[in-house]
Amino acid sequence: MKELTPGVTANLEITVTDEMRPAFDGEVVHQVMSTVTMIYYMEKAGRHVILPYLEEGEEGAGYDVSITHTGPAIVGEKVVFTAVCTQVTERRVVCEVTARTSHGVIGQGTFTQAIFRKARMEKKLQELREALES
Repeated sequence: MKELTPGVTANLEITVTDEMRPAFDGEVVHQVMSTVTMIYYMEKAGRHVILPYLEEGEEGAGYDVSITHTGPAIVGEKVVFTAVCTQVTERRVVCEVTARTSHGVIGQGTFTQAIFRKARMEKKLQELREALES
């Protein structure tokens, strides 16, 4: 993660669709963006922070999420997601994440990504697959 420093920011904008509503067992609960969807886009914004800085053979994955969903975004409404890098270590990148509509902040918190060597992760996954097969 050479060159990534606190302050690097990524934004993305989405429009809330019917598929983003909270639904359990096929029943839609509210006509708003679900918390799960909000967290997905917060994580995606955080990923956009690290992508330009990943070195050959490196990858990142979600490690920790601490989010508060404070307001609704209705179907058809635009939501802007922002991730701001606040901390970089050898193995972790922490971003402050927010979700905002034209009415203000609807969600905020932190998203931490673990940075690792792809080959090491593939080896671990292979070991898990082999253990599952036995």
